[in-house]
This record gives sequence, C-alpha cells and structure tokens, in this order.
Amino acid sequence: MISATKTTTALSAFAQDVQKGLSSSPKYLLSKYFYDAEGDRLFQKIMELPEYYLTRCEEEILQTYSANLADYLGNQPFDLIELGAGDGLKTRVLLEHFQQRKLQFRYFPVDISRNILMHLQETLHQQWPTLSVIPLEGEYFTALKKLPVNDPPIRKVVLFLGSTIGNMSLTDSEAFLQQLRAQLAPGDLVLVGFDLKKKPELILAAYNDSAGVTRAFNHNHLLRINRELGGNFQPENFQHWPLYHPVTGHTKSYLLSTIAQRVYIEALELQVDFAAWEAIDMELSKKFDQAEIELLAQQTHLQVLMYFKDQKEYFTDVLFVVE
Repeated sequence: MISATKTTTALSAFAQDVQKGLSSSPKYLLSKYFYDAEGDRLFQKIMELPEYYLTRCEEEILQTYSANLADYLGNQPFDLIELGAGDGLKTRVLLEHFQQRKLQFRYFPVDISRNILMHLQETLHQQWPTLSVIPLEGEYFTALKKLPVNDPPIRKVVLFLGSTIGNMSLTDSEAFLQQLRAQLAPGDLVLVGFDLKKKPELILAAYNDSAGVTRAFNHNHLLRINRELGGNFQPENFQHWPLYHPVTGHTKSYLLSTIAQRVYIEALELQVDFAAWEAIDMELSKKFDQAEIELLAQQTHLQVLMYFKDQKEYFTDVLFVVE
C-alpha cells in the first residue's frame, strides 16, 4: 500500500524522483542520486577496492595509450569536455600527457556534484596553474548548452569515461549518444568507456565486495532520503543483492526488504509499505561485447576509430569520430 498526498510542484527533482520511484511497481530509485557528499566519498573507496577492476583497467588504458590519443588530436586547438568528471583522477593522466605535448586546449569538467567540481578545479590549478579549467555543473546536456560558442569553431573532444554508459539500457544509451551527437560537429571526437563481458564471478565481486563498501554505498541512498526528505528508512532491514545475466550483460543491483515494513517520508507525506523480500531496483551496470558497440556506433552515426583495451581485455575505451 502506498499513500501519497504531497503535490510535486514545490518539490526538488530528487524528491519528485523518489516519490515516483517508490510509488511504482516494481519500486526503484535512480542511480544518479547515489552521489551526495557521502556517496562521493564511498564511491572513491569503491574505486580503490581489489574487486573493483574497472578503475584500474581504465587507468592502465589511459597510461598506455595517451600518446596514441594525442596523435589523433593533432596540433589544432580543441575543447576537452568530460561528462561525469568525478575526481578527475584518470583524466589527469591525459591532461599531463597533453600538457607535455603542449597541446592547446581548455578543459570543461561536467558533473552534477558541485563539491567534486570545486575540489577538482582547485587541485588542477595547483598542479597546472596555466591550464584553463572551466567547470560546468548540472546534467550532461544542460551543462553542454553552457559551452562557449567559438568563432571560428574548434574541435570538441568529449570524454565519457568509467562505465557510465552501462548504467543505461541499450535503448537509452543509443538515445544518449544520438543526443550527444546532435550537439557535435563532423570531425569531433568522443571517447567512451565500456566494461566488457567476462567471467561472471569477476563481475559480481566488483558489485559485492568483501569489505561491504558497495553495500554501504547503496544503503547511503536510503540515508540520503532520510537526511534530505525526512525519511525513516532503516538500512539494516534492506539487503544488498547484485545479479548478473550473461546473455544481456546486465548487472542489476537491488535492495531487498528483509521484513514486511512501512517507511514514511515526511517531505513527501508518503507512506510506503514493503512486503518481506520485496526489491528496490537500484542500478543497472551493463557489460558489452564488441558487436554491441559496433551496432551502437552504426545507429548513432559515429565511426569507431580505435579500441583501446587493457591487457586482460576486461575494459575498453572506444574512440569515435562524428560522421
């Protein structure tokens, strides 16, 4: 049973999305709201875990192939735009190499987290005082509209690193790349990270670490609802449960209500009843094969220039050019 009386007109986007997700059947919460200050801190810890291979694999790729990427950029000025910049740790590998090559570029980190952007700008300024860093806060495409108009136009190079594209369904990732492509010009470049299909045990361990950090990361979503919206979730009554489907490549993360319980969220005047073992869908993390990536490129009018892979071929950063 769900009871909701609060209108959505005066509510934040976070509140509206929580209300919609917990009023749906099956229930869900949007993964983009993992990243408040505590979520940022926990995700930094996740990236350092031995089970979480994704970050190490991509760092290896960027360390190994920065020179190759610089070769594609040539000597003309460009704008380097990173969607979901986070702490910028991996990107610094590219920035350092581009600085050494004396490439002419401005760096536009895009993120929904003001905390992360301010910290990133400060640390980059300390390391490279002459580097032009222009943070853009907000959702990806809203932020992209804030980019300065260049006359004459200069090349855009968009980074979409990590495995964020895997947090979308194939339909949504196609729509995302089409929308991105619409804001770019022929000859612009896009570098996208894809986590590749592999041994299921390796994938599941990355989302269910022995230290319980990923569990805490998911529970923090409930605690954020408590903090910001006056909820009374008790995270200990929700079990973190990831699943991997080797055909679709979908890794799904759920929180399972271990008991029948009722949760109240004051800001929404929302009462939510959970049956024992009812699930909240928390996140999708899709794993790809090369055929899916090729099809995605074909459907979005992007041409694959290069697959950059780590030695174990767990992960790939794919360089596309806009047709």
